[in-house]
Amino acid sequence: MLFLAPVPFFMLAIAVIGVAMVPAMWVGAYLWALSDSSTSLLKYFLRGLSLPVGFYIYGFSLLLVAPLVSFVMGGRLKPYRGSPVSFKCIGWYVQAALTFVVRYSFLEFITPTVYLNAYFRLMGMKIGKNVYINSTHICDPSMIELGNGCTIGGSANIMGHYASGDFMVIAPVKIHRKAVVGYGVTIMGDVEIGEGAKVLANSFVLPKTRIPAGEIWGGVPAVRQNLPVKDPAIIKGTLD
Repeated sequence: MLFLAPVPFFMLAIAVIGVAMVPAMWVGAYLWALSDSSTSLLKYFLRGLSLPVGFYIYGFSLLLVAPLVSFVMGGRLKPYRGSPVSFKCIGWYVQAALTFVVRYSFLEFITPTVYLNAYFRLMGMKIGKNVYINSTHICDPSMIELGNGCTIGGSANIMGHYASGDFMVIAPVKIHRKAVVGYGVTIMGDVEIGEGAKVLANSFVLPKTRIPAGEIWGGVPAVRQNLPVKDPAIIKGTLD
């Protein structure tokens, strides 16, 4: 019967997509009807316009509907360690299902913009000021905290969970102010990156890793790199 277990989450995703499509369908139908009384060239322009306009209306509607449903259905996660087949994990499955729906249908079209940051905030992520996020590969946003001035590089993977033997572990990720996460970096749950620290591109940061302020880490798994830190503000610990 395990093959039936994902069905409720598929149905939830379908319902959320359907609700988000309602305003898009309404605008599309209006433009289509308007085209019926137009000249030949204008008719095809309006009908063609209805598709991309409808898509973006659907996308921005989804940015509101998915966080609302996630919040109502327990998608604001708390630290957890235990069986992945548990009622306590339902909120995690809900948030994962909705996160993937938004990521793979629309999120790439608004990356990196303020709309991306706004969506992650609505999903429960704590984001400071002047944070630059150039990645949609973020899971468990309600378990992630980004300090002021952080930079998240392209295609970086950040997730607030990992597997430990037969257990599912849900744990927070904290990236302090002015830290830099490079291109393609993977960060697992229960990681803390200190103020002004840098993780080099394509590195893998294991669970329970603590990167001190101002240090440069890299590799698979990520370890401290003996590279010079040239920013005097980092050396003196006087970052704004």
